[in-house]
Amino acid sequence: MRNARQQALDRLDGRYEVRVLEPSPPAVDEEPWFADDPTARGDVPDGRELVSPVSTGNRLWDDLAADDAELAAWCAERWLGAYRRLEAPPRSLPATRLALHRLAEHVLTPARQRANGKIALRYVAGGFGTPFFGDDAQVRVEGAELVVDSPGGERRAPIGSLAAGAEHVGIALAVDDEQLEVDEAASRFLGDWYGFTTSVLEQLRAEAGPELEASRVQLWTEHFDLAVELGAKDAGARAGYGGSPGDERHSEPYLYVVPWEASRASGEEWNAAGYPGAELSFAELLAAPDQRAAAVDFFRGRLNALTG
Repeated sequence: MRNARQQALDRLDGRYEVRVLEPSPPAVDEEPWFADDPTARGDVPDGRELVSPVSTGNRLWDDLAADDAELAAWCAERWLGAYRRLEAPPRSLPATRLALHRLAEHVLTPARQRANGKIALRYVAGGFGTPFFGDDAQVRVEGAELVVDSPGGERRAPIGSLAAGAEHVGIALAVDDEQLEVDEAASRFLGDWYGFTTSVLEQLRAEAGPELEASRVQLWTEHFDLAVELGAKDAGARAGYGGSPGDERHSEPYLYVVPWEASRASGEEWNAAGYPGAELSFAELLAAPDQRAAAVDFFRGRLNALTG
């Protein structure tokens, strides 16, 4: 069974406490999230340092990787540090995005929902998947494969139809048998987009004080976007901060901020077309010297505008 946090602990030979971006077992049966909080500081034994991808730890993975090429490559693969640049998406991204959106909505989400009523997914290295649920089970997409993981072992199958996916996961669903068009390179690009976005949103969340009432960073299958909510609702400052892989208005991924109160999205910085909000386009990210810094600054600027 894949355990991302344990893998990270082993990678550092147990010298530190560690936090990562991906779901890790055991399954959480507590409301309201029914999922682990991957970057929460939590309990750190006296005398131990916590290595984290965000600023709630004592040390950043990015700092540890600065003088260690092998660790840097390992971190970069998981969006923990030594950050890679996002490149232009494959031409096959739109078709693959639509296919994986259907798989997420009609197979992965129902698998989790039957266990605890929850529908949100998360980033995993190489793709996306459920938090651990039930008897420490996880369903995830890695590249062009659908993976079912549990303490009893790992089962992999090429992504085919929704019906084949439901059968592989082991749930009875009334879904069609049409072949899903999934290109592995495009699927892995999508996984990198979710990893990049998760790393940025988790940092934004790490900086948020309790007054901002931060939610969790989750992948919502309705629009197939990753998002977190921040800001006091009573003050009219709450908004969704997220990253979309593309939609009917956008052929490429983009970052966005959408205030809950549409009237707050007024002024030049609220530049979204078709809805009250702000956007940072993929073209702007590609042009940025430091893509992650540009994304963090985009979100911080809109957060400050809403919350003062």
